[in-house]
Amino acid sequence: MKHLLAIASLALAPLLPAKEGAVECGNLIYAGTKTSKCFSDEFLSTVQQKTSIATERRFKPVKLASDELFKIPFVIMTGEGDFTLATEEREHLKKYLENGGFLLASASCSNEAWDGAFQRELKRLFGNDCLKDIPMDHEIFKTIFPVKDLKLAKSSGESRLRGVFRDGKIVVVYSNDGLNDTSHTEGCCCCGGNEIQNSMEINANILAYALLH
Repeated sequence: MKHLLAIASLALAPLLPAKEGAVECGNLIYAGTKTSKCFSDEFLSTVQQKTSIATERRFKPVKLASDELFKIPFVIMTGEGDFTLATEEREHLKKYLENGGFLLASASCSNEAWDGAFQRELKRLFGNDCLKDIPMDHEIFKTIFPVKDLKLAKSSGESRLRGVFRDGKIVVVYSNDGLNDTSHTEGCCCCGGNEIQNSMEINANILAYALLH
C-alpha cells in the first residue's frame, strides 16, 4: 500500500498518460450490498486536468471485505440509512487506514441515520474521540484550489470537515452534510440534505492530499 502511494506521489513530476500508471479510486461496497449511487466522479478528471497526477475517470467498485481493497490507495464511502459492518469489513477498514489507505466519506443528503452508523463504526475502530475538526488553514484546503469556506446549499451557515489523524496525517475525511457534488451527476439530487456547494473543488483537494502523503 505504501509503495502504491509512493508511486502516486511521484506523479507530480512528468505527466503520465491517462491509462498508464493511472491512480484508481474505489467506490466501497459495504454492509452486504450498500454502496454509493450518487457521488460524482467529476473531481477525478479535475485532478488530472489541474495536476500531473493521472487518474482513472470512473470509480472502481470494490468490496470492503475483499483483498482487492489493499490495491487501491483512495476510496469513497457514502449512502443513506442505518448499517452495520461485518467483522471482516471492520478488520479490513482498520488495516487499510493504518497502512497507507485513505477514505473519503459523506452522508448522502445529510442522512442522519447513515451519519450515526458511520460515526458508530469509526468509534469501534479508533475510539470515541477519533473524529477531529479539520481547521480551515490545514493544507488539505490548499493542495489544488484555495478553499476558504464550506458553504451550504440550503442555508446561510457553513459546514465543517472532520477527520481521523494517524501519525500526523489525515487518513479519513468525513462530512455529515454531504460532499456528493450531485450537480455533476445524472438522476441524482440532494433534495433532503444540505450539501456543501464547492464539493468538487474540496474533493479534488482531498484526493491530491491523500496521494501526496
